[in-house]
Amino acid sequence: MRTALLQSSGRPGHVVENLKVLDEAAGRAAAAGAGLLVTSELFLTGYAIGDDLGRLAEPADGDAADAIAETAVRHGLAVAYGYPERDGDTVYNSVQLVAPDGARLANYRKTHLYGGFERDHFTPGDATVVQAELDGLTVGLMICYDVEFPENVRAHALAGTDLLLVPTALLHPYQFVAESVVPVRAFESQLYIAYANRVGPEGEFEFVGLSTLAGPDGVARARAGRGEELLLADADPVLLAASREANPYLRDRRPPLYGSLV
Repeated sequence: MRTALLQSSGRPGHVVENLKVLDEAAGRAAAAGAGLLVTSELFLTGYAIGDDLGRLAEPADGDAADAIAETAVRHGLAVAYGYPERDGDTVYNSVQLVAPDGARLANYRKTHLYGGFERDHFTPGDATVVQAELDGLTVGLMICYDVEFPENVRAHALAGTDLLLVPTALLHPYQFVAESVVPVRAFESQLYIAYANRVGPEGEFEFVGLSTLAGPDGVARARAGRGEELLLADADPVLLAASREANPYLRDRRPPLYGSLV
């Protein structure tokens, strides 16, 4: 499945403008043959917008979700977008996957919050593995810091995830996560990882870009630079099957030895 990663911070604090950016990117992605578009973390609202995160947070079935469903239908591709999710008085850092027919396929709430900023504004989710079926692939959802915990990615591998979508907001000077950690996670757990980052300065933060689609052989199929970019790469189920057959990591595990880890 051709996958498009939208490396962009949009316009922080401006939901309507970000919906327009997403719609335009979806059009370009679909024209290039993509069946899936993945945005960065909190793309809908922006990341470093302080208490506006709570003000702009919406339920999973809110107005923005309806607008993105219309975008998915109009361009005929799935969309995974990062947003602040309101559930009653609680706000989560979430990603939602919408099908090409506009159906909401899956919604994931970030389980590992990074730093004081996120802990001040969000409640952590408690579901590690959230999946959906899309175009013959089992697609999993995760957000940023979550992928830096090998247990998280391995849980997805054991649950059958083929393509793990990771909207992110990776900061300077941690670019080694995009350059090294993400491809290693893909290799050690034998799946594809689509890692879509924000870019440039925003509030007190500086995002490093370097979005990538990493394959189960540990090779980046494509990698963005440090600017705004629509990155395109393929998640190939044939290569994935061959890689899983050749790589014995999952077969050679000895779970009874790992009890002390939990």
